[in-house]
Amino acid sequence: LIDSQRDSDLLGKALADENLAEVFIAMFRREWQLARGDAPLNTLAIVDESPSTQYLYPEFLLAKSLFERAGLGVFIVDPVELQARDDGLYVDDCKIDLIYNRLTDFSLQQFPHLLAAYENNHTLFTPNPAHYQRYADKRKLVELSDADFLHRTGIAQSHIDALLRGVPQTKLVSAANADQWWTERKQWFFKPVNGYASRGAYRGDKLTRRVFEDIMQSDYVAQRLAMPGEIAVPQNDMEITLKFDVRCYVYDGHIQLVAARLYQGQTTNFRTTGGGFALLRVAA
Repeated sequence: LIDSQRDSDLLGKALADENLAEVFIAMFRREWQLARGDAPLNTLAIVDESPSTQYLYPEFLLAKSLFERAGLGVFIVDPVELQARDDGLYVDDCKIDLIYNRLTDFSLQQFPHLLAAYENNHTLFTPNPAHYQRYADKRKLVELSDADFLHRTGIAQSHIDALLRGVPQTKLVSAANADQWWTERKQWFFKPVNGYASRGAYRGDKLTRRVFEDIMQSDYVAQRLAMPGEIAVPQNDMEITLKFDVRCYVYDGHIQLVAARLYQGQTTNFRTTGGGFALLRVAA
Protein backbone atom coordinates (compact mmCIF):
# COMPACT_ATOMS: atom_id res chain seq x y z
CA LEU A 1 0.00 0.00 0.00
CA ILE A 2 1.62 3.20 -1.21
CA ASP A 3 1.69 6.14 1.18
CA SER A 4 0.32 9.49 0.02
CA GLN A 5 3.77 11.13 -0.16
CA ARG A 6 5.18 8.49 -2.49
CA ASP A 7 1.96 8.40 -4.50
CA SER A 8 2.28 12.11 -5.27
CA ASP A 9 5.68 11.45 -6.88
CA LEU A 10 4.25 9.02 -9.44
CA LEU A 11 2.72 9.77 -12.80
CA GLY A 12 -1.01 9.48 -13.25
CA LYS A 13 -3.65 8.22 -10.86
CA ALA A 14 -3.82 4.82 -9.21
CA LEU A 15 -6.89 2.71 -9.97
CA ALA A 16 -7.67 2.02 -6.34
CA ASP A 17 -10.01 3.12 -3.58
CA GLU A 18 -8.72 5.72 -1.21
CA ASN A 19 -8.00 4.36 2.26
CA LEU A 20 -7.57 0.91 0.75
CA ALA A 21 -6.55 -0.68 4.05
CA GLU A 22 -9.85 0.41 5.64
CA VAL A 23 -11.73 -0.90 2.60
CA PHE A 24 -10.14 -4.33 3.00
CA ILE A 25 -10.92 -4.48 6.72
CA ALA A 26 -14.52 -3.41 6.05
CA MET A 27 -14.84 -6.27 3.56
CA PHE A 28 -13.94 -8.88 6.16
CA ARG A 29 -16.20 -7.27 8.76
CA ARG A 30 -19.05 -7.31 6.22
CA GLU A 31 -18.56 -11.03 5.59
CA TRP A 32 -18.67 -11.60 9.33
CA GLN A 33 -21.80 -9.46 9.75
CA LEU A 34 -23.63 -11.29 6.96
CA ALA A 35 -23.00 -14.60 8.71
CA ARG A 36 -23.02 -13.65 12.39
CA GLY A 37 -25.01 -10.43 12.65
CA ASP A 38 -24.04 -8.25 15.60
CA ALA A 39 -21.82 -10.84 17.29
CA PRO A 40 -18.32 -9.41 17.94
CA LEU A 41 -15.46 -10.44 15.66
CA ASN A 42 -12.43 -10.94 17.90
CA THR A 43 -9.99 -13.41 16.37
CA LEU A 44 -8.85 -14.30 12.88
CA ALA A 45 -6.44 -16.85 11.45
CA ILE A 46 -4.65 -16.52 8.09
CA VAL A 47 -4.32 -20.15 7.00
CA ASP A 48 -2.04 -21.75 4.42
CA GLU A 49 0.25 -24.76 4.29
CA SER A 50 3.70 -23.94 5.70
CA PRO A 51 2.86 -20.23 5.49
CA SER A 52 6.33 -18.90 6.25
CA THR A 53 7.69 -20.72 3.17
CA GLN A 54 5.07 -19.30 0.80
CA TYR A 55 6.18 -16.78 -1.79
CA LEU A 56 3.42 -14.42 -0.67
CA TYR A 57 4.26 -14.70 3.04
CA PRO A 58 5.06 -10.95 3.15
CA GLU A 59 1.45 -10.38 2.06
CA PHE A 60 0.29 -12.48 5.03
CA LEU A 61 2.38 -10.32 7.35
CA LEU A 62 0.91 -7.15 5.84
CA ALA A 63 -2.62 -8.49 6.30
CA LYS A 64 -1.82 -9.47 9.90
CA SER A 65 -0.62 -5.93 10.61
CA LEU A 66 -3.78 -4.42 9.09
CA PHE A 67 -6.06 -6.70 11.10
CA GLU A 68 -4.18 -6.04 14.33
CA ARG A 69 -4.43 -2.27 13.79
CA ALA A 70 -8.18 -2.84 13.50
CA GLY A 71 -8.17 -4.41 16.98
CA LEU A 72 -8.32 -8.10 16.05
CA GLY A 73 -6.27 -10.95 17.42
CA VAL A 74 -4.49 -12.53 14.43
CA PHE A 75 -2.57 -15.74 13.82
CA ILE A 76 -0.75 -16.96 10.71
CA VAL A 77 -0.91 -20.75 10.86
CA ASP A 78 -0.65 -24.03 9.00
CA PRO A 79 -3.89 -26.09 9.05
CA VAL A 80 -2.29 -28.63 11.38
CA GLU A 81 -1.90 -25.89 14.00
CA LEU A 82 -5.67 -25.48 14.19
CA GLN A 83 -7.16 -27.78 16.82
CA ALA A 84 -10.74 -28.99 16.40
CA ARG A 85 -12.98 -28.86 19.47
CA ASP A 86 -16.71 -29.30 19.88
CA ASP A 87 -17.43 -25.61 19.32
CA GLY A 88 -14.91 -24.82 16.58
CA LEU A 89 -11.23 -24.33 15.80
CA TYR A 90 -8.57 -23.15 18.24
CA VAL A 91 -4.97 -22.00 18.17
CA ASP A 92 -3.72 -23.13 21.57
CA ASP A 93 -6.53 -21.93 23.87
CA CYS A 94 -7.76 -19.14 21.60
CA LYS A 95 -10.99 -19.81 19.71
CA ILE A 96 -10.84 -18.60 16.10
CA ASP A 97 -13.86 -16.68 14.84
CA LEU A 98 -12.89 -16.28 11.20
CA ILE A 99 -10.50 -18.07 8.83
CA TYR A 100 -8.91 -15.98 6.08
CA ASN A 101 -8.47 -18.99 3.81
CA ARG A 102 -5.37 -18.97 1.59
CA LEU A 103 -5.37 -22.72 0.96
CA THR A 104 -5.41 -24.04 -2.60
CA ASP A 105 -7.43 -27.11 -1.57
CA PHE A 106 -10.58 -25.22 -2.44
CA SER A 107 -12.96 -27.94 -1.23
CA LEU A 108 -11.04 -28.54 2.06
CA GLN A 109 -11.04 -32.28 1.35
CA GLN A 110 -7.44 -32.61 2.51
CA PHE A 111 -8.27 -31.12 5.90
CA PRO A 112 -11.29 -32.92 7.43
CA HIS A 113 -11.15 -30.92 10.67
CA LEU A 114 -11.43 -27.66 8.74
CA LEU A 115 -14.20 -29.02 6.53
CA ALA A 116 -16.17 -30.16 9.59
CA ALA A 117 -15.83 -26.74 11.25
CA TYR A 118 -17.06 -25.11 8.03
CA GLU A 119 -19.96 -27.50 7.44
CA ASN A 120 -21.08 -27.27 11.08
CA ASN A 121 -20.90 -23.46 10.89
CA HIS A 122 -18.61 -23.35 13.92
CA THR A 123 -16.00 -21.20 12.19
CA LEU A 124 -16.52 -18.70 9.38
CA PHE A 125 -14.33 -19.28 6.31
CA THR A 126 -13.70 -16.67 3.65
CA PRO A 127 -13.37 -17.68 0.91
CA ASN A 128 -14.98 -21.07 1.40
CA PRO A 129 -15.93 -24.07 -0.77
CA ALA A 130 -19.32 -22.55 -1.66
CA HIS A 131 -17.64 -19.32 -2.79
CA TYR A 132 -15.25 -21.29 -4.98
CA GLN A 133 -18.03 -23.35 -6.54
CA ARG A 134 -20.17 -20.30 -7.21
CA TYR A 135 -17.58 -17.86 -8.50
CA ALA A 136 -14.23 -19.49 -9.29
CA ASP A 137 -14.84 -22.94 -10.77
CA LYS A 138 -13.33 -22.72 -14.28
CA ARG A 139 -16.30 -24.60 -15.73
CA LYS A 140 -18.30 -21.39 -15.18
CA LEU A 141 -16.27 -19.88 -18.03
CA VAL A 142 -18.01 -22.25 -20.45
CA GLU A 143 -21.36 -20.66 -19.65
CA LEU A 144 -20.01 -17.11 -19.45
CA SER A 145 -18.62 -17.38 -23.00
CA ASP A 146 -21.69 -19.12 -24.51
CA ALA A 147 -23.95 -16.58 -26.25
CA ASP A 148 -26.91 -19.01 -26.47
CA PHE A 149 -26.73 -19.84 -22.77
CA LEU A 150 -26.46 -16.18 -21.80
CA HIS A 151 -29.50 -15.25 -23.88
CA ARG A 152 -31.51 -18.02 -22.22
CA THR A 153 -30.76 -16.53 -18.79
CA GLY A 154 -32.62 -13.35 -19.75
CA ILE A 155 -29.85 -10.97 -18.68
CA ALA A 156 -29.50 -7.63 -20.44
CA GLN A 157 -27.90 -7.59 -23.88
CA SER A 158 -25.34 -5.05 -22.68
CA HIS A 159 -24.16 -7.54 -20.05
CA ILE A 160 -23.99 -10.32 -22.63
CA ASP A 161 -21.93 -8.14 -24.95
CA ALA A 162 -19.52 -7.27 -22.13
CA LEU A 163 -19.06 -10.93 -21.19
CA LEU A 164 -18.46 -12.05 -24.76
CA ARG A 165 -15.88 -9.28 -25.23
CA GLY A 166 -14.09 -10.10 -22.00
CA VAL A 167 -14.24 -13.90 -21.65
CA PRO A 168 -12.47 -15.95 -24.35
CA GLN A 169 -14.57 -18.81 -25.68
CA THR A 170 -14.20 -21.74 -23.27
CA LYS A 171 -15.10 -25.40 -23.72
CA LEU A 172 -14.90 -28.54 -21.63
CA VAL A 173 -12.25 -30.92 -22.92
CA SER A 174 -13.36 -34.46 -23.69
CA ALA A 175 -11.28 -37.43 -24.80
CA ALA A 176 -14.15 -38.33 -27.14
CA ASN A 177 -13.02 -35.41 -29.31
CA ALA A 178 -9.27 -35.97 -28.89
CA ASP A 179 -8.52 -35.96 -32.63
CA GLN A 180 -10.28 -32.63 -33.11
CA TRP A 181 -8.57 -31.10 -30.06
CA TRP A 182 -5.16 -32.19 -31.39
CA THR A 183 -5.89 -30.73 -34.81
CA GLU A 184 -7.08 -27.40 -33.33
CA ARG A 185 -4.71 -27.31 -30.35
CA LYS A 186 -2.79 -24.22 -31.52
CA GLN A 187 -5.97 -22.15 -31.20
CA TRP A 188 -6.49 -23.02 -27.51
CA PHE A 189 -5.04 -22.65 -24.03
CA PHE A 190 -5.64 -25.69 -21.79
CA LYS A 191 -6.30 -25.27 -18.05
CA PRO A 192 -7.07 -27.87 -15.36
CA VAL A 193 -10.52 -27.39 -13.87
CA ASN A 194 -9.21 -27.34 -10.31
CA GLY A 195 -5.81 -25.82 -11.05
CA TYR A 196 -4.31 -22.64 -9.65
CA ALA A 197 -1.28 -20.39 -10.17
CA SER A 198 -0.91 -21.63 -13.78
CA ARG A 199 -0.03 -25.15 -12.62
CA GLY A 200 -0.81 -27.68 -15.33
CA ALA A 201 -1.79 -24.94 -17.81
CA TYR A 202 -0.46 -25.14 -21.36
CA ARG A 203 -0.57 -23.22 -24.60
CA GLY A 204 -1.77 -25.62 -27.24
CA ASP A 205 1.03 -24.79 -29.66
CA LYS A 206 3.58 -25.84 -27.01
CA LEU A 207 2.02 -29.22 -26.23
CA THR A 208 3.89 -32.47 -26.65
CA ARG A 209 1.87 -35.53 -27.58
CA ARG A 210 2.49 -37.08 -24.14
CA VAL A 211 1.20 -34.03 -22.26
CA PHE A 212 -1.76 -33.80 -24.64
CA GLU A 213 -2.70 -37.42 -23.88
CA ASP A 214 -2.53 -36.65 -20.13
CA ILE A 215 -4.85 -33.67 -20.64
CA MET A 216 -7.36 -35.83 -22.51
CA GLN A 217 -7.56 -38.14 -19.49
CA SER A 218 -7.98 -35.31 -16.95
CA ASP A 219 -10.54 -32.62 -16.10
CA TYR A 220 -9.61 -29.65 -18.29
CA VAL A 221 -11.17 -26.67 -19.98
CA ALA A 222 -9.78 -25.04 -23.10
CA GLN A 223 -9.94 -21.30 -23.81
CA ARG A 224 -9.41 -19.59 -27.14
CA LEU A 225 -5.85 -18.33 -27.14
CA ALA A 226 -5.77 -14.63 -26.26
CA MET A 227 -2.29 -13.19 -26.55
CA PRO A 228 -1.20 -10.98 -23.63
CA GLY A 229 -0.13 -7.37 -23.97
CA GLU A 230 3.55 -6.47 -23.75
CA ILE A 231 5.38 -3.56 -22.19
CA ALA A 232 8.99 -2.35 -22.16
CA VAL A 233 10.44 -2.21 -18.64
CA PRO A 234 13.77 -0.55 -17.72
CA GLN A 235 16.23 -2.91 -16.09
CA ASN A 236 19.97 -2.51 -15.51
CA ASP A 237 20.39 0.43 -17.90
CA MET A 238 18.45 -1.34 -20.66
CA GLU A 239 14.88 -2.22 -21.54
CA ILE A 240 13.36 -5.69 -21.49
CA THR A 241 9.97 -6.67 -22.90
CA LEU A 242 7.56 -8.32 -20.48
CA LYS A 243 4.08 -9.70 -20.97
CA PHE A 244 1.37 -8.41 -18.68
CA ASP A 245 -2.13 -9.11 -17.51
CA VAL A 246 -4.47 -6.80 -15.62
CA ARG A 247 -6.32 -7.97 -12.52
CA CYS A 248 -9.30 -6.40 -10.80
CA TYR A 249 -9.82 -6.93 -7.07
CA VAL A 250 -13.58 -6.86 -6.59
CA TYR A 251 -15.98 -7.21 -3.68
CA ASP A 252 -19.77 -7.02 -3.82
CA GLY A 253 -19.72 -5.67 -7.37
CA HIS A 254 -17.25 -2.89 -6.56
CA ILE A 255 -13.70 -2.70 -7.93
CA GLN A 256 -11.38 -1.92 -5.02
CA LEU A 257 -8.05 -2.09 -6.84
CA VAL A 258 -6.67 -2.71 -10.32
CA ALA A 259 -3.14 -4.10 -10.57
CA ALA A 260 -1.03 -6.03 -13.07
CA ARG A 261 1.34 -8.97 -13.30
CA LEU A 262 4.50 -8.79 -15.42
CA TYR A 263 6.13 -11.99 -16.65
CA GLN A 264 7.86 -13.94 -19.41
CA GLY A 265 6.99 -17.44 -20.56
CA GLN A 266 3.75 -19.29 -21.28
CA THR A 267 1.99 -18.34 -18.05
CA THR A 268 2.08 -15.70 -15.35
CA ASN A 269 4.75 -16.35 -12.75
CA PHE A 270 6.92 -14.79 -10.06
CA ARG A 271 10.18 -16.16 -11.48
CA THR A 272 10.84 -13.56 -14.18
CA THR A 273 13.58 -11.11 -13.22
CA GLY A 274 11.91 -7.70 -13.02
CA GLY A 275 8.45 -9.28 -13.11
CA GLY A 276 5.75 -9.84 -10.51
CA PHE A 277 3.05 -7.53 -9.24
CA ALA A 278 2.98 -4.07 -10.83
CA LEU A 279 1.24 -0.83 -10.06
CA LEU A 280 -1.33 0.22 -12.65
CA ARG A 281 -2.01 3.93 -13.13
CA VAL A 282 -3.94 6.06 -15.58
CA ALA A 283 -1.59 8.69 -16.97
CA ALA A 284 -4.09 10.67 -19.05
